[in-house]
Amino acid sequence: MADNENAGAAMPAEIAAMSFEQALAELQELVKRLEKGDAKLDDAIKSYERGALLKQHCEAKLREAQMKVEKIVLGANGSVGTQPADLD
Repeated sequence: MADNENAGAAMPAEIAAMSFEQALAELQELVKRLEKGDAKLDDAIKSYERGALLKQHCEAKLREAQMKVEKIVLGANGSVGTQPADLD
């Protein structure tokens, strides 16, 4: 799934209200069902589209968490401060 896939689509309110853990669990279930290959084509496409939105939501939640993470630094004069963590 491409990063900008569904970029123009509005996030459904039900997905936007999900926690990271809820969205990830549903995404994992969708993947399991799709991997089985038992779904009809239309159902598989709908599952794929929902999965793409769930993935986008999970990525957004992870970016939000990353922005909140800071690392503690010790200045040259011994002062203690924080700066954004470089997690890349």
